[in-house]
Amino acid sequence: MTMSETIENNTPEIPQQELKEKVINAIKQVYDPEIPVDVYELGLIYEITVYPVNNVYILMTLTSPNCPSAEFIPSEIKDKIQQIQGINHVELELTFDPPYSQDMMSEAAKLELGFL
Repeated sequence: MTMSETIENNTPEIPQQELKEKVINAIKQVYDPEIPVDVYELGLIYEITVYPVNNVYILMTLTSPNCPSAEFIPSEIKDKIQQIQGINHVELELTFDPPYSQDMMSEAAKLELGFL
């Protein structure tokens, strides 16, 4: 049984913006093991959509198609989001279009990695 299957149907409705902030905070707990910056600040997340029924869609990329963490990072992101109370279903799509570049990093990530 997955976390999403154990959520009760009578969970109080959480405003979508509040839920989206919780999703972002969950994603920020996931790090590429080779880089000391979370995947959100790295710019690996292209899209976060929270639907009215508390389903979440994530469109993301990796630093390269040959990333050694290709299986680990997406599944950890999905697991972290599914742990949020009120989430019904998480769909995560991996894409390499557009390809990742360092320009996608936040200012905080660039500072942390010495690019500024």
